[in-house]
Amino acid sequence: MKKRKRLQCKDRNLGTFLLSLPTLIWYLIFCYLPMFGIVIAFKRYKPLPGKGFISSLLERSPWVGFDNFRYLFINPQMFFTVRNTIAYNLAFLFVDTVLPVTLAIMLSYVYSKKLSMAVQTAAMLPHFLSWVVVSYFLYAFLSTDRGLFNNFLINIGSDPVRWYQNPSVWPAILIITHTWKAYGYALVMYMAYITAIDQELYDSAIVDGAGVLQMIRYITLPMLRPIILVLLILNLGNILNTDFGLFYQATRNSGSILSSTQTIDVYTYKALMENANYGYSAAASLIQNTVGCFMIIIANYVAKKINPAEGII
Repeated sequence: MKKRKRLQCKDRNLGTFLLSLPTLIWYLIFCYLPMFGIVIAFKRYKPLPGKGFISSLLERSPWVGFDNFRYLFINPQMFFTVRNTIAYNLAFLFVDTVLPVTLAIMLSYVYSKKLSMAVQTAAMLPHFLSWVVVSYFLYAFLSTDRGLFNNFLINIGSDPVRWYQNPSVWPAILIITHTWKAYGYALVMYMAYITAIDQELYDSAIVDGAGVLQMIRYITLPMLRPIILVLLILNLGNILNTDFGLFYQATRNSGSILSSTQTIDVYTYKALMENANYGYSAAASLIQNTVGCFMIIIANYVAKKINPAEGII
């Protein structure tokens, strides 16, 4: 009997392993093997004609130590670049949490399931659009001569606004654009969690005389708190990373608004294109991911201290 159980367990484990094998191979090839490229951050990489990546990296690229990191820290543009990156990510963290949760709770009280599904579908559609397409949509609204907003201003007797030369308006534009494109995914996720909440909890609350706001406060939000916390912790890992398409494509790489739109990813990309130094980008990426890793560990540790049952692991 024990031998039969061992064989059944072995077969089950083998099936699970074979099922997960493609994913393991994918992560090995695309996530772990490229980590070897971290050494570029400590070298001045020079791709040579007729030489492969490994040969160019190991044989002809001199070690420069921490020079690539030093360049990032002493550059005068890094102050507002890091400031923009952190400020935008904090704003995204707040908006990406509050708005989807609020809309998900509101939709959960919509009696028409067709209407609820239609709203969720409409919210998800922007998520599948590329930033190139979104940038053209944005340009159709903000173009100086043919943009929808400027045409409206002209029709009411106001002067047109040069949106792509006015850095003060872009923080709001970028936050709204990001929210429009990203909130649908989180909305559907929160709706799934709300749907999974035991209906008997709400029925008991109604019997006890609880109102809608009380049920949201004492039932819905506490049940959503674990997934909200997990998403917040994971998003903190990207505190120094930004969506390159949003800050480069949507802004049409306008040099007049760099003080409000330049982030670390955009800055390192421009440094790579202008100086052809791959070490700058590799050094910036190493810093971003290292800080993100520590942010996740610290945030998860704090969450576990507050409530051992919550957090990632």
